[in-house]
Amino acid sequence: MHNPFRKILPPFAIALALTSLWLPTKTRAQTYPIDCAILLCLSGGWPASAPCARARAEFIRRITPWPVEPPLQIWRCPMGASHETDRQSGRAERVIDVLFHEDDFQQSQSLPDLERSFDANSSDAFRHSGKAQTDLVQKVLTLRLTADRADIDISGPEFNFVRSIRVFDVRYASQRKVGENEQCRRDALVYLGTYGTQGEFAWAISKPTALPDAHVGLEDWGLNCPSLYNRSVFVDWQDYDGNYGFEQVNY
Repeated sequence: MHNPFRKILPPFAIALALTSLWLPTKTRAQTYPIDCAILLCLSGGWPASAPCARARAEFIRRITPWPVEPPLQIWRCPMGASHETDRQSGRAERVIDVLFHEDDFQQSQSLPDLERSFDANSSDAFRHSGKAQTDLVQKVLTLRLTADRADIDISGPEFNFVRSIRVFDVRYASQRKVGENEQCRRDALVYLGTYGTQGEFAWAISKPTALPDAHVGLEDWGLNCPSLYNRSVFVDWQDYDGNYGFEQVNY
C-alpha cells in the first residue's frame, strides 16, 4: 500500500531542523509539537532523521516508569478546530497540511483539568457579560471536547496505525513453587492501554497471557511453574503499511 506520508517525511525533517537553527539552545527542543512529529514518524516506520529520532525517544520516555504515560498524545497535536465529517476529503492529506502549517510549529502545552460541565446560570452570566467572556466560555467548552482526543476526525482506516498502539504495563508478574507440596503460585497485575476511534487513550485490566509474543521475560508463564518474575512496560504498534514494531522497558 502506498503511504502518502513517505514523500513528505524528508522535507518535514528538514523543516524541523531548520526551524531550530536560529533559536537559543534552551528552546530548540520546543520549536514544534512533539506529538505531531510522533504521529508522522510513527506512520512512516520511524525513518532515519534527527526529528524522528527525538520523536521516538520521547515516545519511549513516556512509557518508561514512572509514571507510564500514553506514548502518543494526539490531543497535543493541533490538526483542526472540529471533527471533519466529509469522508471524501483526504484525511491523510489534511494531517500533512496541518503539520506543515508554520503557525503550528510551536510547543503544545498540557491542557488544564477543566470542569466537565458548566452550571447553566453561570454560562448565562458569561453570555450576558459581553462578547469577550462569551468567547471565553466557548473556547473552554471546545478545549474540553478536544482535551483527550484528536481534534479532527481520525476514524478512517488511514489512521489505523494510531489505534494499533498498545501499551502493556506489567506492574508485577510472579510465578513460583511454594509450600511443602511445592504448589505453583502465580500473582500478576497487568494493565493494557489502548487508543479509541478518535485517539482517546484508556487503561484496562489485562493478564500475562495477553502479552504479545515479542515480550521477553514471561514466555514460560503457566508452564510447569518455573520461577519467573517480571516488571516491564511493553509497547507495540503497526505503521501505516502494517509493519510491526515494539519496544520493551524492564524495571
